[in-house]
Amino acid sequence: MNVIEIENLVKRFGDHTAVNGLTLSIAEGEVFGLLGPNGAGKSTTINLVCGLLHATSGKVSLFGGKVEEGRKQLGFVPQNIALYDNFTAYENVKFFGELYGLSGKTLEEGIDEALEFTGLTEVRRKKAKTFSGGMLRRLNIAAALVHRPKLIIMDEPTVGIDPQSRNHILKSVQRLNERGVTVVYTTHYMEEVEAICNRIAIVDQGQIIALGTKKELTERIDDKKSLQLTVDYAEELDREEMLAIDGVINVEIHDNQVQVESNKDVDNLNAIIDYVTARNVKVRDIGFKDVTLETVFLTLTGRKLRD
Repeated sequence: MNVIEIENLVKRFGDHTAVNGLTLSIAEGEVFGLLGPNGAGKSTTINLVCGLLHATSGKVSLFGGKVEEGRKQLGFVPQNIALYDNFTAYENVKFFGELYGLSGKTLEEGIDEALEFTGLTEVRRKKAKTFSGGMLRRLNIAAALVHRPKLIIMDEPTVGIDPQSRNHILKSVQRLNERGVTVVYTTHYMEEVEAICNRIAIVDQGQIIALGTKKELTERIDDKKSLQLTVDYAEELDREEMLAIDGVINVEIHDNQVQVESNKDVDNLNAIIDYVTARNVKVRDIGFKDVTLETVFLTLTGRKLRD
């Protein structure tokens, strides 16, 4: 069964088209990733699915029915923290549980489960305003889980948090899915969707430009190769000069790491090494990397995910 069906969805804000004819089906039990740069239309799409915005045209259904009916089985983790600073962790989760119509023993059990799942049981009586950014993100998730939803949508849940909290959230997604919960996860961090998602839709300018598993997406550009160099004095290298080497498509230089994307059928390894060594830059390590979703996006759009 498909838990989400989107058909030719359009959303305009004045002259700006945020979502442009998007069509998508998400099956029960998936961890589905919406991957794209900021401004691609991911959050707008999610808000339309949740019924927080009305579409200009097109159709959205949840669990085979109207959005209004399906929202009872939906948990939503918004991109911006949606909590009350002066409420404790317990009070915040209780408030959202009551919004979903929970009461009595069912509500208390839901609160306990949600706080335990997000690792916040020991701080349940502390106010949200005392929490770190990572703890607030986890409390945001707890508030979305209190009613035991069958579908949870997370919109950029790891923005601006520390690596430990980020890893906790990614593991939480996997644990939720093991319990049978369908997860829709939006992000502009390609390493996150690579780690947790069954299928991925790459979104740009309000449209899906590629859809499939990581393997299916990377196979679309199997004519590319990625060379990784570890060097000394990378500041001596010029990106524009390296782009002029035959077959080179893209060059990224960060600290002592140089990544060169090339056409697979062009034998340019010697030319690249000759260019580097001619500038008295010592090569410490060299190897070819697997094609990533970043490469897929760059190939399809000519831009990086985080441009």
